[in-house]
Amino acid sequence: MWKLKIAQGNGPYLYSTNNFVGRQIWEYDPNGGKPEERQEIEKAREEFQMNRKKGIHGCGDLFSRIQLIKESGIDLLSIPPVRLDKNEEVSYEAATTAVKKALRLNLALQASDGHWPAENAGTMIFTPPLIIALYISGKIDTVLSQEHKKEMIRYIYNHQNNDGGWGFHIEGHSTMIGSVLNYVALRLLGEGPDNGAVTSGRKWIHDHGGATSISSWGKLYLSVLGVYDWDGCNPLPPEFWLFPSFLPFHPAKMWCYCRTTYMPMSYLYGRKYHGLFTDLVLSLRQEIYVEQYDQINWNNARNNCCKEDLYYPHTFIQDLLWDTLNYCTEPLMRGWPLNKIRQKALQKTIKFMLYEAEVTRYITSGCIEKSLQMMCWWAHDPDGDEFKHHLARIPDFLWIAEDGMTMQSFGSQLWDCSLATQAVVATGMVEEYGEGLKKAHFYIKESQIKENPTGDYKGMYRHFTKGGWTFSDQDHGWVVSDCTAEALKCLLLLSQMPIEIAGEKADVESLYEAVNVLLYLQSPDSGGFAVWEPPIPQPYLQMLNPSEIFADIVVEQEHVECTASIIQTLVLFKNLHPDYRKEEIEISVAKAVRFLEERQWLDGSW
Repeated sequence: MWKLKIAQGNGPYLYSTNNFVGRQIWEYDPNGGKPEERQEIEKAREEFQMNRKKGIHGCGDLFSRIQLIKESGIDLLSIPPVRLDKNEEVSYEAATTAVKKALRLNLALQASDGHWPAENAGTMIFTPPLIIALYISGKIDTVLSQEHKKEMIRYIYNHQNNDGGWGFHIEGHSTMIGSVLNYVALRLLGEGPDNGAVTSGRKWIHDHGGATSISSWGKLYLSVLGVYDWDGCNPLPPEFWLFPSFLPFHPAKMWCYCRTTYMPMSYLYGRKYHGLFTDLVLSLRQEIYVEQYDQINWNNARNNCCKEDLYYPHTFIQDLLWDTLNYCTEPLMRGWPLNKIRQKALQKTIKFMLYEAEVTRYITSGCIEKSLQMMCWWAHDPDGDEFKHHLARIPDFLWIAEDGMTMQSFGSQLWDCSLATQAVVATGMVEEYGEGLKKAHFYIKESQIKENPTGDYKGMYRHFTKGGWTFSDQDHGWVVSDCTAEALKCLLLLSQMPIEIAGEKADVESLYEAVNVLLYLQSPDSGGFAVWEPPIPQPYLQMLNPSEIFADIVVEQEHVECTASIIQTLVLFKNLHPDYRKEEIEISVAKAVRFLEERQWLDGSW
């Protein structure tokens, strides 16, 4: 039986900045669970299947809920549910009872370290790259037990569309990238080619032109596996990382997720790396194409993208750029003496990837980079410690519920904790709080980033982080603006409550450091706030977007939601601590309000 474990970690290749507070991993115990507990799990699976037939794609995250409620010991049945007739008015008593029941459930779902565990998944292209990385390294049977594989297969089957394909996410129409990657994942996990779901998936792929029309990310993953030719990929030259950072097209100016994704991609492209041509790989070459593999025109496949994947079409300028790189630059970079430059570029990408891995405790920015880095480190040094550190952090990404096991982007621990804490406080039902607020207060304080990234973080194209909060836990290390705002708001609210209810107050200096982070992330031009890093007003960089499945991914931008969240927090902070950066906060709020007003639509909405 699967069991969720909180704030645990050990082994020579795992390390943490705060004793793994917020870490949530699933482990399987073949002898675990009483018969009635196992029966409850099977019932949850059956309920998902019934809901799936009704068109409900998402799960209820019941495995974690069942465990947490049981461990909490909170009696949820002592308060009867509130049910009103169709024409019955809502009374104060009924509303109070409903809120109290919801509050008890909220506190029953809280983990021992104070956060609220939950799934943060739903995207169908997250798990297959991990499986490919494990397969090419020969570690798939070492890292994934039979139960892991069984549950991953269950998840992929459960989210197959009626037409046989798979979407980009669990509720999406079938796409080539979703269908091919999940088809390949099933085969690598041990499913045979004649299985019914596999057969219908292969039919969808063939009916829509075969895997040559998969979008560019899929082309790269398949190339690493060895079931697609690198000549069918548009160039991703690592030499871009050798350019001086002051140049307008330097990748350091890209949105953090764009550069941390395309950096390992450029390494793999520069190496033209692929795994061993096993019998399964050779078989897949024959299964996912409508032509014979050795007769495919790979050069024509470079810009071939089926309409199901095409969300952001390439511009003429982009195609001209890729063609120039492909026909003019690449042949030169592969031969002597310019191949020496390529080797230097590859070493620089390795340097940057190592730094990124170390300052995130090998969690990286998220699951996409995680899988790509694993492929890179295996290609670079199969016996190196870096790959072993990556393997140790895989459990942080795997989540199981009644629909099976998937790889989530990364956890949402801090975000959920902040919003849940504010909900608890808003009820005003002090007699119901118990230890819940103290535990949440502990998690938020423990999750605040206490130091900047190590070494020359500016030279590594990172920004100061001391005082901020991530989306998940402290180990992740990537500051998020609205997460910082919501966490700071919690600390400010809890600072006004008695210690015996909310626990020890946060140090005032830590509040100041959080404000420093927020002010830093504001755009000096528009007044809006970005998510991860200060926005760079260089929209022309969007023309470099090589992805067909995403738009607006190249530069960091301001966002209405982040800006609104930060305004609330800065105003609350100024009222409670009027002496710290008062004028700067007032100017910041005024500019942010103007940004919101300018972004409001004519019908009054945003």
